[in-house]
Amino acid sequence: MRRSKANAGAEEAEEREAAMARGEIKSGKSLPNNYEGIVNLITMEYPNLSSGFQKIARYVTQNPNVVALESISLIASKCDTHPSSLVRFAQEFGYSGFKEMQLVFQTRLATAAPGFRERVKALEGELSRNTSSGNLGHLRALVVRDIAALQELLERVPEEELAQAARLLTKADTVYIAGQLRSEPIASLFRYLLTMLHRRVVLLDPAGGLSQEMAETITPRDTLVAISFRHYAQEVVAITERAAGNSVPVIALTDSQLSPLAKDATVLFTIPEDEYTFSRSLAAPVCLVQCLAVAVAALLQQNREEAPRIPTVTEKLRNRKGQGRGKRG
Repeated sequence: MRRSKANAGAEEAEEREAAMARGEIKSGKSLPNNYEGIVNLITMEYPNLSSGFQKIARYVTQNPNVVALESISLIASKCDTHPSSLVRFAQEFGYSGFKEMQLVFQTRLATAAPGFRERVKALEGELSRNTSSGNLGHLRALVVRDIAALQELLERVPEEELAQAARLLTKADTVYIAGQLRSEPIASLFRYLLTMLHRRVVLLDPAGGLSQEMAETITPRDTLVAISFRHYAQEVVAITERAAGNSVPVIALTDSQLSPLAKDATVLFTIPEDEYTFSRSLAAPVCLVQCLAVAVAALLQQNREEAPRIPTVTEKLRNRKGQGRGKRG
């Protein structure tokens, strides 16, 4: 009986790992023994990796839960590669094979917030049970995936990074925001929210082809918010590099530590994403910029007894009309 390609690949991967365990194959690299260590090492080595290994690197750093929970065959199919490539990728970073590297990801998941692993599995089960057809089926799949992305965002973003970003946004003379392609709606929303908080905000709009020239006016007293996801808008990357070179604080919203924005970020937010048939969801990044705006409001409204509030345009118009009537009276 002929073996399927998937089974053959899995068996080949297991044989290679067994050979490593017997000492028949050696790796000369030091062994990262925790999740942060392997991600930092992958980030450092990423420019030197082959295109195939770069594809795997992007997947494993952006989908640590999948790497922790799934089989090598399934992960390989998600990466659009062969299981043996995952084994070689793990060996590239000092592991005897993929299973040993996978243990690091499993340890990370085991030490996450209580119940997180169960929530992930429950959401995956919900997706697998989704037999609805038509538009309702599409809606269910989108909602379930967005719930998973939002839950992972909650686990991934540290309090200290939110606090540091809020301080930069509050103290900046001017906040410049760069976001193009599918990141443009996020950038526009953030400009709106910060403007309603009376921050001086400049959206580096590509219209007219002057966004990079506008960015040349940014000073170290300002702050740049750079938003970009794969496939990264080259103009946003160029603006970020120039700003960082001029000692401008950069708050980066992107998808991975391997993003070209990461190396120049003063504060880096890596936002979990999931592949969709049409695009990628904006639910998590929109939630994050809303949170940053509320954090800024909290710093600006420290004497307020109630929860921080971002006024709306309608409220401001109503207040202006009330002030006008008061002056006439």
